[in-house]
Amino acid sequence: MTNLKCLPIFYTLLVLILSTTTNAATFTVKNNCPYTVWAAAVPGGGQQMNSGDTWTVTANPGQTSARIWARTGCTSTGSNGLQVSGPETWWGPTISTAYGTPPNTLAEYSLNQFNNLDFFDISLVDGFNVPMTFVPVSNGCTSGPTCTADVNGQCPSQLKTNGGCNNPCTVFKTDEYCCNSGSCQPTDYSKYFKGLCPTAYSYPKDDPTSTFTCPSGTNYAVTFCP
Repeated sequence: MTNLKCLPIFYTLLVLILSTTTNAATFTVKNNCPYTVWAAAVPGGGQQMNSGDTWTVTANPGQTSARIWARTGCTSTGSNGLQVSGPETWWGPTISTAYGTPPNTLAEYSLNQFNNLDFFDISLVDGFNVPMTFVPVSNGCTSGPTCTADVNGQCPSQLKTNGGCNNPCTVFKTDEYCCNSGSCQPTDYSKYFKGLCPTAYSYPKDDPTSTFTCPSGTNYAVTFCP
């Protein structure tokens, strides 16, 4: 005989599971660069990606402060997925609980937030290393940020570093560039980034032209070297 007392609990759990599955977002990450990158995601782990490779990352609704990025110049990967011989420790398939070391171009997102919207952006607040696009691919949402300019090639000498172009906060560590007080204005350096990538974050308070939204449940594509 069916235990009727258990049915409400069973159906509640079933609805929650189906709802989570239905509203989860899929991020299709592709490496179009003519070289290998070591991609990482929080949440999601990491993946060595040769030129032309694709990697799928899934995030549940309500996920906040998430990001996807790539590293270059790594030379070997240990059996546990931990890379130590490149420009930073790389978080591999089983390890991705921390964020990467600047400079890195970041695809950032928070899912199912205010008004059931996803909020997403490309950020250069940690500098730039790889060109990137971050675009929605479902739900009728079509607008997303891009940063495809030759930022590294034109990088100011004070910000140049191995593997990319640093944000001035990383180099100078002053409130003017880091906005530690919560109040700051664009600088000549942030204007450099903004001039090359108008839809990407150039400094921490660069919200009006750099934050994009789509309905919750939208899927996205992140492309390195589009």
